[in-house]
Amino acid sequence: MSANADELKAKLGQLRCHFTWELLIVDNEMPDLENRVLDEIDFLDIKHNVGIHNQLAYVKHLKGQNQEALASLKEAEDLIQQEHANQSDVRSLVTWGNYAWLYYHMGRLAEAQTYLDKVENTCKKFANHSCYGIECPQMDCEEGWALLKCGGRNYERAKACFEKALEADPENPEFSAGYAITTYRLDGFNKTTQVDEAFCLPALKQAIRLNPEDVYIKALLALKLQDIGKEAEGEKYMEEALTNMSSQTYVFRYAAKFYRRKGSLEKALQLLKMALKATPSSAFLHHQIGLCYRAQVIQIKKATKWQPRGQDRANINRLVKLAISHFEFALEQKPTFVAVYIHLAGMYKEAGDHRKAEDIYQKLFCMKSLENRHLQELHFQYGQFQEFHMKSEVDAISHYLKAVKIEEKSYTRDKSISSLEKLALRKLRRNALDTESLSILGFIYRLKGEMDKSLEYIEQALKLEAD
Repeated sequence: MSANADELKAKLGQLRCHFTWELLIVDNEMPDLENRVLDEIDFLDIKHNVGIHNQLAYVKHLKGQNQEALASLKEAEDLIQQEHANQSDVRSLVTWGNYAWLYYHMGRLAEAQTYLDKVENTCKKFANHSCYGIECPQMDCEEGWALLKCGGRNYERAKACFEKALEADPENPEFSAGYAITTYRLDGFNKTTQVDEAFCLPALKQAIRLNPEDVYIKALLALKLQDIGKEAEGEKYMEEALTNMSSQTYVFRYAAKFYRRKGSLEKALQLLKMALKATPSSAFLHHQIGLCYRAQVIQIKKATKWQPRGQDRANINRLVKLAISHFEFALEQKPTFVAVYIHLAGMYKEAGDHRKAEDIYQKLFCMKSLENRHLQELHFQYGQFQEFHMKSEVDAISHYLKAVKIEEKSYTRDKSISSLEKLALRKLRRNALDTESLSILGFIYRLKGEMDKSLEYIEQALKLEAD
C-alpha cells in the first residue's frame, strides 16, 4: 500500500492545481483569506467564479475540513457544467486535480486514482507532452487568480501567469482583468512620487475596454487616477461604478477609500458602514473606518492650529478610541496586517500611551520576512516616534538612516531623507562643530545628486575630525 501511495503521490505532483502551485499563505492569515474568499463568492458579480470555489476547497483542506472541501469542489463542478458545458473537460482539470489530491490526503487512494485517470485521459486527447498537465492559457489564468487571492508574496508570480495567458489570447476579457488587478496591487507596493511610474494604468484601461460592465475594475481605475493627480477624471469612473447595482459591497469599500483621500470623510464613513453590514469581519473595512477617524482627528487639529482644547480635545479623544477599536479588530482578523499595526501605533501615540506604541513597534521589528516597503515605513514611523514623542534625536537619526538605506524608491524614503536633513540642520544650528550632522548632510546631498554641497559638508566633517 505504501509503495502504491508513493507512486500515486509522484503522479499527483505533476498536476496543475492548488495543491501544486506553491501558494504562499501564512497560517495566521488563514481566517482573513477564508473571509475574503467567502465575500467574493457572496458579493462579487464575476463571470469566472469556478476558480474561487476551488480556492475555498483548498483553504478548507488546509483547515482540516476535508468534507467541506469536497462540497466546494462539487460546487465548482456544477458551475463548470452550467457555464462551460461545451469545454467542460479542459475547464475541469484544476478541479479534478484538487479532487485527486484531496482524496489522497484523506487516504482514499482509489478515488484519487479515479480523478488522476480523468486528468490523464483529457490530456491524452490533446496529445500533450505530459500525461497529467496541459499547457493552455486558461490554466495559466486559473493559477494567476489563485496566486492573486493569496496575498502580496504571490503577486509577481500571478502577474507572470496572466502575462503568459495574454500572450496566447491578448483580447481575452478574463485574462485582461486578472492582469490589471495584479498590476494595480503591485503598483500599490511600489508607490513613488513619480507620476509616470503608475504602470498599471494602461492595463486597467484595457481591462475596462474588454469588460465595460466590470465596476470593480472601474473603481480601481478611479483610485489610480486619484493617485496620479487626476481626481476629477477618477471621480467620473467612481460615480459610474456607484450607480451600478453590481458588486456594490466591493464598490462601496473602494469608493470610501476614494472619498476619504478626497477629504469627504462623512461620505466615506457612510459607504464603509453600508459595506460593513454585508461583510462585518472584513479587515480591510475596519482598517478604512479607522483611517477615517484618524483623518477626522487631523482635521480638528489643523482647524485648531494644532492646539485643541475643550470640546475639540474631547472629540479627538473620542475619535482616537474609535480608530483604535477598529484597528484592533482588523488585526484580530488579519494578524499580519503591517499597515494596521503602524496606524494603531500612531493612534496610541496620539492617545499619549507611549508604552503601547513602543510595544507595537517592537512587535513589528520582531516580525520575520517583512517586505522592504513595510520595513522602510516602520523605520520612518519609529524615527518620528523617537524624535517627537520620546525626544531622542540619536534614535530618530538611526531609524531615518535605516529607512533611507533601504534602496527602494518610495514616498516614505523621500520623507525619511527630508526628516533626516531637517534634524541634522537643527543639530548643526545648535553646534556648528557636530561632525555627525555634517557627515549626514554630506550623505543626503549625495543622494540628492547635489555633489558640490555634499563635498562641502564632508570636507568640513573630515577637517574637524582631523583637528
